[in-house]
Amino acid sequence: MIIRLTVFLFAFVGSLLAQDGYKSPYRVKFSFPEEELIGDLLKGPRSDWKDYATVPHSQWHEPANQRRWGYWGPSIKHLSPPAGLAKKTPQWSRERVIATAMRYIGYSYQHHHVPDWEPPADWPRDPDQKTPVGKGVDCSNFTGFVYNLALGILPSTGISQQSEMTEAAGPGAGRSVPVKRIELPKSYEDFPKELQTGDLLFVKSNKGNVSHVVLWVGSIGDSPDGTPPIIDSTGTGAKDSNGVTIPDGVQLRAFKRSVWYFTQASHVLRIIPEDQK
Repeated sequence: MIIRLTVFLFAFVGSLLAQDGYKSPYRVKFSFPEEELIGDLLKGPRSDWKDYATVPHSQWHEPANQRRWGYWGPSIKHLSPPAGLAKKTPQWSRERVIATAMRYIGYSYQHHHVPDWEPPADWPRDPDQKTPVGKGVDCSNFTGFVYNLALGILPSTGISQQSEMTEAAGPGAGRSVPVKRIELPKSYEDFPKELQTGDLLFVKSNKGNVSHVVLWVGSIGDSPDGTPPIIDSTGTGAKDSNGVTIPDGVQLRAFKRSVWYFTQASHVLRIIPEDQK
């Protein structure tokens, strides 16, 4: 009989330092060992970031592509589902999505499709980009990329299109999964009760249009003050539970009653079905 620990903590649980020395107070407690959850992302073909784009890495910096792509860089390639996905439980898939997302903690906020895209000095720059140019990804490309890498499910990556999805491509080519829209819980306290790990929570701008998306960490998340953590990529400043400013880009952040994730929340989309077979 194999005994499995009910809680297994591993890399990027919030104790690692970002490049600027930031230390997150947030943690994630997984119920699957690292090797079982994301072993294929740590070693093997699925771990090679050079293979995540629609064109070979050798063509990423060609002048012709510079004219085609602009500052966005190469598009995401739709990946095949991980081996054995059909036999995995929905909870495994949800935790794998979060574990995959956490591998990109510390990446900057950039208007890129592929997180490891790092344009050379002579590449076109986004005039509206406020953070220094380098590796990174924006909010909806981040959520789309994570689902693709984790499960072989590729949602629309434009924020408007992603927020209105009724289905997503995958797992793998030639298939699709239904996407369930969930209206907002009636109260702040109901969010942790009704949302599931891996859900997409969309947020509106002050103008009323959907402008941001985050991954709901859910019951596997932990924070010093009990606030539910989320993970997203954003260029805006926010303070953590210790009152420290969180760097831009991919980070664990708090779903506080006072912040825009709650006050400007629009709706939720759920991609992972209860039955994956």
